[in-house]
Parts: sequence; structure tokens; C-alpha cells
Amino acid sequence: MNTKRSVAPSVGRLLVYAVLALATAFFLLPLYAMLVTSFKDAQEIRSTSLLALPSALNGDAWRMAWSGACTGVDCHGLQPFFWNSVLMVVPAVLISTVWGALNGYVLSLWKFRGSDALFGLLLFGVFMPYQVVLLPMSQVLGWLGLSSSIGGLVLVHCLAGLAGTTLFFRNYYAAIPKELVNAARMDGASFWQIFWRIVLPLSTPIIMVALIWQFTNIWNDFLFGVVFSGADSKPITVGLNNLANTSSSVKAYNVDMAAAIIAGLPTMVIYVLAGQFFVRGLTAGAVKG
Repeated sequence: MNTKRSVAPSVGRLLVYAVLALATAFFLLPLYAMLVTSFKDAQEIRSTSLLALPSALNGDAWRMAWSGACTGVDCHGLQPFFWNSVLMVVPAVLISTVWGALNGYVLSLWKFRGSDALFGLLLFGVFMPYQVVLLPMSQVLGWLGLSSSIGGLVLVHCLAGLAGTTLFFRNYYAAIPKELVNAARMDGASFWQIFWRIVLPLSTPIIMVALIWQFTNIWNDFLFGVVFSGADSKPITVGLNNLANTSSSVKAYNVDMAAAIIAGLPTMVIYVLAGQFFVRGLTAGAVKG
């Protein structure tokens, strides 16, 4: 009797693992196809199947995707677009995260008359289609002298991500015991002292969520990049689109695949290294008390 009970759970667990393994393989199959294709030459791509391993590791497609080796108008590798994205993403992520933390701190622990209504209006930014703000934002950037610049893209992404980061921090801070803040007030702590010494040290999980969320959204954005960037400030998503649509007599699928992996590599690395913190942060403030 005990033997049957011990065998049944192990069989069920094996079935679960098998289903998960099949789902993982099915999900990663496109990435595998991209990776093996990026190491093949044009002749091998035409003569072998899509999933066949390359006969030898050929890094020419990666060098062409990064540095560029084609001729024509606006035909470049991804290198300048990659560094444009880095210059755009780093300040935009940091500013929008800090800004959202301050908003969430005020709206949850320093409530004032109309704070709930203000938060409700701010939430419209989470659901508003980005196409709605393209024309007014273009005019604002023109007034500020930031049109077609990386600084303009930073400002746009900070404003676009502010509603989401505020929502994250406000809901997380609502679970912090009010007694901590009230006790600090009674001891004479100021607004900033409470934030830096009490609230911020408790915010590591939700800070990781905001950083990963904003990094992913901004790095992968194409709409704002193609609308608000100039010739010297295009992000990597626009560069990838230009590279993939370059007119050529023979389509270089290996270069396109290598370029796509390069464009998506930073977000993949972020999720591999910090994905567990993202899940923990999302659930940290889910249950109050």
C-alpha cells in the first residue's frame, strides 16, 4: 500500500516535467532556429533545413549585423543604434523609477485632499494608446528644442512610463504599516528622512520590478523611436527594422537573425539574471498585513 502511494506521485511529477519540457522546447524553437541560422552562410541556408545545425560556426553574419558590410543609402550595422539605445534607456529607466517611487510614496503614505482622484486620473496613462500622444508630444518636444534627439526620447519614455511605475510603488507602499511612518513623524522625521531611511530600504523588490519593466518597455519600443528620433538618435529597434528591410538582390537571412538576437540580447540577459526578483517583487505587495 505504501509502495503504491510513493510511486503514484513520482509518475505524476514526471508527467508534469514532461509537459513543461515540451512546452519549453516549443517556446524556444524559434530562438533555436534563429541562432543556428545566424551561424550558417547563404549556401548552407539554401541547402539545409531550417533546424539543421551549421556545419561550422561562421561568425561573418554577426560581424555584418554589428558593424555593417552592405552598400546603399542608410545601410549600417547595429552598433550606433545599440549605443543610442543605451544612452536613452539608462537615464529614462532611472528617472522614471525614482519619479514613480516618489509619486507612490506621496499617494500612499502622505495622502492629501484629492489624492485618490489624482491617482485615478494618473491611471488613465496606463491604458491610453501611445498613438494618442504622438502629435501633442511632437509639439512639446519642438517647444523644448528636443526634437529628433536622445534627450527628447528620454523625456518621452519617462512620461510614458510614469503611470506604470507610480502604480507599482503606490500599491507596494500601501502595504507598509502606517505605524512606522507615524512613529517617525512623532520623532520629528521629515518627509525626505522618512523616505530615505524607512521607505526606500523596504523597496528593493518593487524597485527591481520597476527597473526591469521599464528597461524592457523602453528597449523594445519601436513607435516612439521611429517617430521622435533623428538620423543620429535612432534606437536599436529602428536600426533592426532598417537592416532587415535593406534592398538587396539576395536576402541575407543569417545577418537578419544575428541582428535580431543582438537587439533582443540585453532584455534576455536581464530576465535571466533578475527574473526571480521580478516575480518576487510583483507578489511582495499583493497581500496586505
